[in-house]
Amino acid sequence: MWFFARDPVRDFPFELSPEPPEGGPPGPWILHRGRKKATGSAVSIFVYDVKPGAEEQTQVAKAAFKRLKTLRHPNILAYIDGLETEKCLHIVTEAVTPLGTYLKARAEAGGLKEQELSWGLHQIVKALSFLVNDCNLIHNNVCMAAVFVDRAGEWKLGGLDYMYSAQGNGGGPPSKGIPELEQYDPPELADNSGRAVKEKWSADMWRLGCLIWEVFNGSLPRAAALRNPGKIPKSLVTHYCELVGANPRVRPNPARFLQNCRAPGGFMSNRFVETNLFLEEIQIKEPAEKQKFFQELSKSLDSFPEDFCRHKVLPQLLTAFEFGNAGAVVLTPLFKVGKFLSAEEYQQKIIPVVVKMFSSTDRAMRIRLLQQMEQFIQYLDEPTVNTQIFPHVIHGFLDTNPAIREQTVKSMLLLAPKLNETNLNVELMKHFARLQAKDDQGPIRCNTTVCLGKIGSYLSASTRHRVLTSAFSRATKDPFAPSRVAGVLGFAATHNLYSMDDCAHKILPVLCGLTVDPEKSVRDQAFKTIRSFLSKLESVSEDPTQLAEVEKDVHAASSPGTGGAAASWAGWAVTGVSSLTSKLIRAHPTPVPSETAGPQRPVPEGNPAPDPPLAPVTPATSGHWETQEEDKDAAEDSATADRWEDEDWGSLEEAESVLAQQDDWSAKGQGSRAGQVSHPDHKSLDSHWSSWEAEGSWDQGWQDPSSVEPPPEGTRLASEYNWGSAEPSDKGDPFAALSVRPSAQPRPDPDSWGEDNWEGLEAESRQTKAELARKKREERRREMEAKRAEKKATKGPMKLGARKLD
Repeated sequence: MWFFARDPVRDFPFELSPEPPEGGPPGPWILHRGRKKATGSAVSIFVYDVKPGAEEQTQVAKAAFKRLKTLRHPNILAYIDGLETEKCLHIVTEAVTPLGTYLKARAEAGGLKEQELSWGLHQIVKALSFLVNDCNLIHNNVCMAAVFVDRAGEWKLGGLDYMYSAQGNGGGPPSKGIPELEQYDPPELADNSGRAVKEKWSADMWRLGCLIWEVFNGSLPRAAALRNPGKIPKSLVTHYCELVGANPRVRPNPARFLQNCRAPGGFMSNRFVETNLFLEEIQIKEPAEKQKFFQELSKSLDSFPEDFCRHKVLPQLLTAFEFGNAGAVVLTPLFKVGKFLSAEEYQQKIIPVVVKMFSSTDRAMRIRLLQQMEQFIQYLDEPTVNTQIFPHVIHGFLDTNPAIREQTVKSMLLLAPKLNETNLNVELMKHFARLQAKDDQGPIRCNTTVCLGKIGSYLSASTRHRVLTSAFSRATKDPFAPSRVAGVLGFAATHNLYSMDDCAHKILPVLCGLTVDPEKSVRDQAFKTIRSFLSKLESVSEDPTQLAEVEKDVHAASSPGTGGAAASWAGWAVTGVSSLTSKLIRAHPTPVPSETAGPQRPVPEGNPAPDPPLAPVTPATSGHWETQEEDKDAAEDSATADRWEDEDWGSLEEAESVLAQQDDWSAKGQGSRAGQVSHPDHKSLDSHWSSWEAEGSWDQGWQDPSSVEPPPEGTRLASEYNWGSAEPSDKGDPFAALSVRPSAQPRPDPDSWGEDNWEGLEAESRQTKAELARKKREERRREMEAKRAEKKATKGPMKLGARKLD
């Protein structure tokens, strides 16, 4: 049986990149780019080839291999793996670039900022402090070639070939034998008399001064050039001169040098260094400190290097959210850093965190996500939106906080293009219908109408036909003036989605009613929109062949391409989350629109019942809605006629005075509602919420007067009441012309408005009520006496021991 020797280089889990080597420090090591075979992650591989007759150099390489393997510090080159054979040595470290190569590349791109250089030098000095003060080791090779930079821009100290113990164990410093490295040696090493008194760190601090000179001025030609600081910043010159002083005892300890440079106004006293120091110690910081740090971080990220944000700040933000309970404060810096990522990196790092955040019950987290959705919506795919995000977002429609409801409505403009058929045409429309009809905040009702107009092109043809006309018609009857304007503009923005028949019979009658609206802004928009629709009707009337072209979008499928055109037709209503409007709503609550109330005459309301829980939506046919609306009209007419005189007109007048206030545009508080006329029949949940028509069809206002049932005998119309005037008016009754109810008795002549004896009618009414109440009490008394007599007659005498049964 044959046994074949295994090649350790071939079995090594890392491989060299085919690209040419990047060089390396002066000496035997050659730096190659490489990757891990299993994962493909990038690494750096230092390679040393053993050569005959170079035993001393080989021993130096092996000593560096051992030192790097055993030393662990954030500012020292990180060892990953190694390979030692008779022919070569391989040291695998994190992916790095030599500092000289890095500075040259950045100089071509505009150069490094001073704050980046300050943090890089801070890291090297901190590594030297660790070696000298904690490990009693002398690096003995500090220079440009011994410093490397990782992908985050962090500087790492390498080149451990000539390191030796400061305590003298193992002999003195090893011989370098390389002229390029010997030029960094301090002058006292040339004094063989041994009279020079020095500290253990003196030689390394001299070499640190040489490194500082090279960072700002380029390669050091000779030691005499150190006398001229050149481009070294003024805030660093004083401390630099201490490093390159001829007296070795004056050179400061690395820890003291850091302390001096970190003093107020010092070279290393800046926001970038402070941010890095906090990130290094973030695990031991208090929660309040973390919260403050993340809140202030966003302001500084714009001035920080892109690589630093991607590879150092981002992992800390993700860790803080995942394990540190940082909450909503990480969102703003997280999305700002996300701008530096590619689409693939965003999908891998940011999107999983965003999806998890949407399931949070923290209101601050939810509202921040909704406000900043524009920054990440383009990275979300449709399955993720429909299955993992939208089900959580729609809870915001039912939130008791008006700010959450408002931001949820606005976010639908971004989510709508990615929603599937069911979520868009059924679920979303159900919530929009409830908000527009029942929300007590005027701006939220207005923004619901605005959002519907902007996403109308994404709806299916059947949904557009069923929803848009009813929704915008309802908005035109909202007591909140901006909602009425939004309804008019909604018609104008979606004009291409209506048939000519709908324009003539459904839309224009609604718009014409707004030409006498109390608000001039509503009237102006109504006239503009009316002219637009009339122009279309007239063009088709002149040339009927244009009908197909004009109605081409009516029955077309949803057309996302037109969403952008509709997006500019109106802005959002005045926001409802300001503290000023919150105070206003507590003093003057915005009335909730009634299903049958117009903007000029709010309907008196009773105490509304709490909203029932949501139920699955079942689409209904148009015939079903027509039947339901007819029954609803009859019931409402009957209820209004039976209780017309019992209404609290004082509360109605108070509600009207509230509507006159213009300061409640953005009102947010839970104001007390005026009561709502109760309906005798309680409709099922499906018929109440499943579509826009279910909330109440506005078409009933345009029915033929002949189809309306006459009110019961003796019912008086609104025009027959004195609406608070102190004295009779000689003007005509403004309600008589608007009423479509056929009266059982002749309607009074408008010219004789002041001839009616209103006092006599009211007295007669009060007398009739008192008489009816007296008769009811008398009948009730007689019934009770009859029942008592019947009981006495049936009982009879009680016997001893008998059981009483009643």
